[in-house]
Amino acid sequence: MRLLDWVSSGAAFLGRGAQDSGRAARFVRHTLRGNRVAPPLARKPAQNQPPVLLIHGYLATRGSLHLLQERLSRLGHLVLTYRLGLVHSGDICESAARIAAKIESIAAQSHLERMDIVGHSMGGLVGLYYIKRMGGRHRVRKLVMLGTPATGTWSALLGVALAPLGRATLQLLPDSAFLRDLDEAALPDGVEVVSVAGAHDRLAPPTTTRLRGVRHICLPTNHAGLLVDAQVARAVGEILASPASDSSEATATTPHRR
Repeated sequence: MRLLDWVSSGAAFLGRGAQDSGRAARFVRHTLRGNRVAPPLARKPAQNQPPVLLIHGYLATRGSLHLLQERLSRLGHLVLTYRLGLVHSGDICESAARIAAKIESIAAQSHLERMDIVGHSMGGLVGLYYIKRMGGRHRVRKLVMLGTPATGTWSALLGVALAPLGRATLQLLPDSAFLRDLDEAALPDGVEVVSVAGAHDRLAPPTTTRLRGVRHICLPTNHAGLLVDAQVARAVGEILASPASDSSEATATTPHRR
């Protein structure tokens, strides 16, 4: 019986490895689409749903967001993306300033009061810095962070070789001055923040995504899967479509399984 258990567990591990490799391949393929990507087919947004701004992650491009953008659009959300350099490796504070300017431009043109933000990986930190340190609480209704290492990740050291001049590499490391400063700032009232982790995420393990006062959800996927898996898009769509909760109340971890 133990042998059978060992064989079955090994098969499950290999199967998961193949799934994770497939997710990574899709993520890379869409990332290589670059920043000049065609928007998904326009669809009428659901009633009373604010626009959603997607922010891509570290060393990624707008192309990495393609599948999530398309799926959220099909669910009735008006989805926007914005490029942050050739690849996203610059100062997180500067990226947040660019996002702030973009949102103000959208607000001025459309008389929009608030919108939602979904940030993948470092993109979640951009959104978090925006609402904590740049007055974004007045413009953001919900912030959903996908695989965002709120306490830092040593995997950022990979960026030393790929983007040696990128300031974000140092900002993403555990106990960096940037993360300490961000942690000291309180979560603003009026903004619902949700952190979604991947149970098999090795770049931003679930333990690194935990943040005080934030609702936590863990899904059976990896870092790339948080952008390419249909079940993640459905979960994000449900979060965005649900009525905004009182962000001043901390919520416990919420497991989310098939």
